[in-house]
Amino acid sequence: MVSREDITNEYGADQIQVLEGLDPVRKRPGMYIGSTGQEGLHHLVTEIVNNSMDEAIAGYARHIKLEFNKDGSCTVYDDGRGVPFDIKKGYGVSALELAFSKLHAGGKFGAGGYKVSSGLHGVGSSVVNALSEWFRVVTRRNNTTVIQEYEKGGNKVRDAEEIDLKKPSKLKNVEWNIDLDSWKYENMTIVQFKPDKEIFETVDFDFKFFANQIKEYAYLTAGIKFEILDHRSDQKYVFYFEGGIKAYLDALNKNKGVLNQKPFYVDKEYNDVNVEVAMQYNDTFRENVVCFANHLKNTEGGTHLTGFRTALTRCVNDYARKSGLLKEKDDNLSGDDLREGLTAIISVSLDSSSLQFEGQTKAKLGNTTARVAVETIVKEALEQYLVENPKDANSIISKNILSYKARMAAKAARDTVIRKTALEGGGVLPGKLADCSEKDSDKAEVFLVEGDSAGGTAKQGRNRETQAILPIFGKILNTERARLDKIVDSDKFKDIIVAIGCGIGDQFDIKKLRYNKIIIMADADTDGMHINSLYLTFFYRHMPQLIDNGSVYVAFPPLYKAVWGKEKRYLFTDKDREEFLKTPEGQKAIVQRFKGLGEMNPEELWETTMNPETRRLKQITVEDAEAADEVFTTLMGEEVAPRKRFIMTHAHEANIDIT
Repeated sequence: MVSREDITNEYGADQIQVLEGLDPVRKRPGMYIGSTGQEGLHHLVTEIVNNSMDEAIAGYARHIKLEFNKDGSCTVYDDGRGVPFDIKKGYGVSALELAFSKLHAGGKFGAGGYKVSSGLHGVGSSVVNALSEWFRVVTRRNNTTVIQEYEKGGNKVRDAEEIDLKKPSKLKNVEWNIDLDSWKYENMTIVQFKPDKEIFETVDFDFKFFANQIKEYAYLTAGIKFEILDHRSDQKYVFYFEGGIKAYLDALNKNKGVLNQKPFYVDKEYNDVNVEVAMQYNDTFRENVVCFANHLKNTEGGTHLTGFRTALTRCVNDYARKSGLLKEKDDNLSGDDLREGLTAIISVSLDSSSLQFEGQTKAKLGNTTARVAVETIVKEALEQYLVENPKDANSIISKNILSYKARMAAKAARDTVIRKTALEGGGVLPGKLADCSEKDSDKAEVFLVEGDSAGGTAKQGRNRETQAILPIFGKILNTERARLDKIVDSDKFKDIIVAIGCGIGDQFDIKKLRYNKIIIMADADTDGMHINSLYLTFFYRHMPQLIDNGSVYVAFPPLYKAVWGKEKRYLFTDKDREEFLKTPEGQKAIVQRFKGLGEMNPEELWETTMNPETRRLKQITVEDAEAADEVFTTLMGEEVAPRKRFIMTHAHEANIDIT
């Protein structure tokens, strides 16, 4: 950690660089934050939090706090160096004003402010200001506290002026709700803003989204304290991890059986690129690799992921040959074989001036230097790890070889059983599938219906032009711990895979999707909920591209039908029934419980569950893949203890069917 004694000598107005003037951000906000929906709204907060993260990575901040206030504003605190507020030569205004009101002004352009940062373009703080109803920044350096305030798109209403924090003045009618009682640091920055509701489709921050993000940041910066508070709902979390990404690895493998008891870990620098990698195998059949560059999450991977995979494949095959686990006649293990059960975190830090991403979202790293650095460092460290930990090495490679055999078995099953079906194009669709006449996949949908009786009713009640019906008799296999060869050998799954048309595994092609909506339709009782869970497990684990594409839905049929006179109403939950019985209509109605979809007549099923104008559908999305992974592992995996703890914790939330 850097000493704070000479902070002003290291970071001042000379480090704030101005590249160009202010552009009309309010006229084209999508160019700067992607959208004016909730994703764009969240981007505002992330930009300010990342400034604090840059201070932490540089070694100056130890404490970062994020608050959501009841008035719709957001506040970000850090105990870093504070923003310089001396006058910038040649501009006649303070460096503070330039940093928060001018595009391409900041300390991230190679003038010595930051070496490693997430900011590429220097537009973050000023864009947040431009898109806010009001905006204020408070900074303290060398016992002097300065405030600057803006409103409606960065219009300055207060110059950078010194204030007495014991008697702070208001910004017009805006209350002063910054928590200074618990934030008494010698140096600090506090940014508070309220997004402009005239710009954004919604100004409602999602606390869960930011709790996950802040937790992730805490893993990436070992020893830094993070707080996140929501004064709207009285929620608070504090995150602090001494173990950094090693603690992150433990969390990702929670409730899973790990194979190499000693995780692989390396933290080294090569050609000015710092590489930190933690890796461990578990007994599941899926890969979970998370990548970061300068603390930004790269959901599409990039060059650092390529370097890691190259080093892993090379090292494992070399060791397997030398140790005799792979014979001369055996093929090399492929990258696919090595991914099964792999959990890893890859984090690289490099000079922000050379940082390259593919696309505006920063989802994929493009620096060749990162690939070389990761490959070089991981290869050297992993070779040593495998030699020094032969038991763990054997566990890993045995898992990889088993994966190879399963992949060959799955390929053989596809070649012999599915070759003549629609997976290869132009083949025969399942006999039970009642297809629709619409050939445009964007207009077509398929219902996966449990039971032949319900399937028959659905076939009679559907719109034959756009709606296909695939009855599946009996519960499908729990695929949480099933390899691909077992899945493609199941008649039920074969019918689903063939009907959807995209294939599965390494031959999956979303362009071949036959239906834009894949709708799971089961009874409204607990048995139906279990069936829904089995289908969702299959799609999440083995065809996640369908969920990413927004193509997976769950239908919600009614649980009750109330009839009084010539009137009727469908009730979807027990709560709906209880509320209905309190009303005048409920006092005179006969309430019938549906035993299942098959008990409905075709008109009822159409009206309540299939008609696009009146039905209730839930689109399945995965906003937090890691949380979803943990839930599926807990509820659908083999380990009983975690599932028991989950049930005991959430039992009071259950809607139990006892009829």
